[in-house]
Amino acid sequence: MTINTKWIIKSDIFLDVFYGILRAYCRTFRITVINEAPWVDYLKKGGSVLLCAWHQQFFATVAYFEKYQEFSPSLMISQSNDGDIAAGICRRGGWHPIRGSSTKGGLRALKHIIRELRRSRLAGHIVDGPQGPAGIVKPGTITLALAARAVVVPVSISADRAWFFNSWDRFMLPKPFAEIRFVFGEMIHLNGSEGKTNVEACRCQLESVMQPYLIRP
Repeated sequence: MTINTKWIIKSDIFLDVFYGILRAYCRTFRITVINEAPWVDYLKKGGSVLLCAWHQQFFATVAYFEKYQEFSPSLMISQSNDGDIAAGICRRGGWHPIRGSSTKGGLRALKHIIRELRRSRLAGHIVDGPQGPAGIVKPGTITLALAARAVVVPVSISADRAWFFNSWDRFMLPKPFAEIRFVFGEMIHLNGSEGKTNVEACRCQLESVMQPYLIRP
């Protein structure tokens, strides 16, 4: 009998167990959070916020970002097999996965997440995912923020002890009991009238802010 491993890893039972393990692992981290209050206050007063991070640093957010589920936030995730697992994890953390990427289903997914960000006023975005190149902000980030009239908040995640995969982004897996720092940058207010005609300038602006956040082991 042939075992369908793809079906297994997409099943609710597997994802429930896997998420529980990841959550328990992330709970060992000692987390320091810097500059979170300004954008949360802006959000609670009616503003819209797009949290932006590098693909490299996504893992450490699994447990901590559960605290934002009250805002019903969204996150764009690719339609790949790995994306199926990530979407299941995202959903269990109280986020709404929007499936699509720059390589597949991107335009439809972008329209969907724009609607969701306008509705809930909070979304996350992996600015160089899902396939890179690392450290290059994709223009869809700017299109999303402008269309939803959202401020952009760059997020830096670092660890004092971590393994780095031999992948395109040198994916970071913090070691157990690592000290994690979440640093939220200053809110970036994109100029709507100019930005719509100069997405590239806004993209370069965000990229220059976020480049120092990238870890080069």
